[in-house]
Amino acid sequence: MTATTDGSTGATIPPRAAAASDTDSTDPLAAGVPEAAERAAARAIEFLLARQDPEGWWKGDLETNVTMDAEDLLLRQFLGILDAATTRAAALFIRGEQREDGAWATFYGGPGDLSATVEAYVALRLAGDAPDAPHMARASAWVRERGGIASARVFTRIWLALFGWWKWEDLPELPPELIWFPTWLPLNIYDFGCWARQTIVPLTIVSAKRPVRPAPFPLDELHTDPANPNPPKPMAPLPSWDGAFERLDRVVHRLRKAVPRRVRGAAMNAAARWIVERQENDGCWGGIQPPAVYSVIALHLMGYDLRHPVMRAGLESLDRFAVWREDGSRMIEACQSPVWDTCLAVIALADAGVPADHPRLLKAADWMLAEEIRRPGDWSVKRPELPPGGWAFEFHNDNYPDIDDTAEVALALRRVSHPQPDRVDGAIARAVRWNFGMQSKNGAWGAFDVDNTSPFPNRLPFCDFGEVIDPPSADVTAHVVEMMAAEGLAHDPRTRRGITWLLAEQEADGSWFGRWGVNYVYGTGSVVPALTAAGLPASHPAIRRAVHWLQQAQNDDGGWGEDLRSYKYAREWSGRGASTASQTAWALMALLAAGERDSEAVERGVRWLADTQRNDGSWDEPYFTGTGFPWDFSINYHLYRQVFPLTALGRYLHGDPFDKAPLATRRGVRAAAGGS
Repeated sequence: MTATTDGSTGATIPPRAAAASDTDSTDPLAAGVPEAAERAAARAIEFLLARQDPEGWWKGDLETNVTMDAEDLLLRQFLGILDAATTRAAALFIRGEQREDGAWATFYGGPGDLSATVEAYVALRLAGDAPDAPHMARASAWVRERGGIASARVFTRIWLALFGWWKWEDLPELPPELIWFPTWLPLNIYDFGCWARQTIVPLTIVSAKRPVRPAPFPLDELHTDPANPNPPKPMAPLPSWDGAFERLDRVVHRLRKAVPRRVRGAAMNAAARWIVERQENDGCWGGIQPPAVYSVIALHLMGYDLRHPVMRAGLESLDRFAVWREDGSRMIEACQSPVWDTCLAVIALADAGVPADHPRLLKAADWMLAEEIRRPGDWSVKRPELPPGGWAFEFHNDNYPDIDDTAEVALALRRVSHPQPDRVDGAIARAVRWNFGMQSKNGAWGAFDVDNTSPFPNRLPFCDFGEVIDPPSADVTAHVVEMMAAEGLAHDPRTRRGITWLLAEQEADGSWFGRWGVNYVYGTGSVVPALTAAGLPASHPAIRRAVHWLQQAQNDDGGWGEDLRSYKYAREWSGRGASTASQTAWALMALLAAGERDSEAVERGVRWLADTQRNDGSWDEPYFTGTGFPWDFSINYHLYRQVFPLTALGRYLHGDPFDKAPLATRRGVRAAAGGS
């Protein structure tokens, strides 16, 4: 087979392999596959154990794109604390990510992104790069060819407005009075997903204050016409949601001066209190960089001195997002993932045959148990009577435990033979109760909130970047179903509702959409193991369709891969992309769960993992296989390339980890959850 070119993007689409039959295992490559898998798993175990922190956790770098680094420099410039060493290191990283055409992409091998390129260019200007330097001239020309700053997203133009490079009047209005909207009123802050909510509240203060710091240089070269930087654009038709909200924004702009100063001040004070009350113990907000950046700016505008404990802790937390590389460059993580990485590492090690009472697994279990969140958070607004019990993604994020981490931590803890089983049972019982309580009315689960499905937030002119709501997804729902099956709750009516929803969500081609991983390979790799764990036989039509899709999607080299373009061009890119270790593992996990261990597809996939493993037991994976916002914000979890291949190899060698696990220890959990 030969590769083809996608006309919509100009990118090369790897060829698919011919589908293997369900039982064909005559591939000559199959010879010695178990032995190769054993060797690869042993090396991967050694590599992963060597990278555990003494406290018991794992954390790989979380790589996103250069907007994190650019905005960090802009924040420090705004606050007057930008130093030469930080600037030099950040600029070194940003320069290293530039494409040959002068642009910056938001994922490895991806197309240039206008907003990322504008922000990276401005950051390099702050670092002293001259606009007529060849790499800068290429960047500015690329920006102008695509409409200039006027065509960049709203968040980029907000950053430029902070320095007078863009007019505040030309940005969508975001009134701080939103903080007072009751939960029954559309567009109240709890209609937004938690990440958007934490960003919007501080930005209402910024929008109301409209600060402007002196610009250190002009940016005329980033406009198509410097004399007319924001040419008028036609509004969307009135009989449309976009048209209605555009006109509503104009009305809100006109009402800005009509809001009494006392009312506006009270709203900003309420927003500031909301922000301060949600600062985490480590000084961050939500464990993610964007809300922390905007919260620091908002509180500074409200009069908080940089030496104030809240501000000092916030800035120190942002410093902890910095990864200093050997070449002297500095990369900013958008978030840190220790809970997620740790539970996945424990699952991988246990499934690969590391004894359940191994000291390293016990250390990890103790760390995870200590991270359990036992107090209410913002999720309680929708579920005020639900007792807490779950885990967040980060080191510190008690306001926002998430359903996905909670399910996977429970699955990890069940793989450990802990000397205090009652302690484990108690934590998992609380997790089961909380996850059941966070089920949405359609029977599925979102990541952070219940029924966070309002159609209005995504329509706001302000929200032109990424998802701002948190509807249920197949991958999160699958992990919850798998957790419930492991706890003996597969036949609980609530679990069955989740299964029914998953079956209804299967795509016509047999795959499932992946919200938090790329993409259909991730969704399918999550759902199939959950359905079979819950009792669906391998012969079920939904399972057979998924197997067929995975066989069709396998690359000629034996691996699987999927490019992030599948979020935008599903027909061309679903299940298509260069083979990666993590995506190959997801496909194998699904096929193994479907009873395909001896199939040619599985043997070729296992062989690909064994052959591409590095001598130190690791895998190389420059491609981004994690998802923040589909298409708009992509993630390269540096530990994915380790934990998922090891999990797949372990299940190939040892089978389903729960096949022979006794359910006696889980009776207390079933009783606490109200199960039979």
